[in-house]
Amino acid sequence: MIKPDGVSGNYTEEIKTIVVEAGFNIVKEMLTQLDKETASAFYEEHSSRSFFPHLVTYMTSGPVLVMVLEKRNAVSDWRDLIGPTDAEKAKISHPHSIRALCGKNSQKNCVHGSDSTSSAEREIKFFFKDVVSGDIATQQHDEL
Repeated sequence: MIKPDGVSGNYTEEIKTIVVEAGFNIVKEMLTQLDKETASAFYEEHSSRSFFPHLVTYMTSGPVLVMVLEKRNAVSDWRDLIGPTDAEKAKISHPHSIRALCGKNSQKNCVHGSDSTSSAEREIKFFFKDVVSGDIATQQHDEL
């Protein structure tokens, strides 16, 4: 997922180019504006964390581009491509990562990436109801 700062910062096409050049296939994509209820449901696992209200506010501050990516080892390769959560640290330790390119800090870090195959499956189904579970496991998709 390209977060609001990535979309509003006009990084969408650059990120998509990086994704394709890294060997991913963009299977599906959808530009959407999350409302509070949707953002809260998507990030439900973080609901007890102190940053949750700020995360929901941020994720509803502008449109996001949700994508389903396909590649062998998609989750781990995507995590490598986006870099560390904190964009400031990414600029030092992973200067060629997506978060180093367009992120600002640990929240406004431009992109979201599933942290596991099971998270990817849940997140893909959250936005793309027509993608069935077997397709995800077989084709090794990753929600972005």
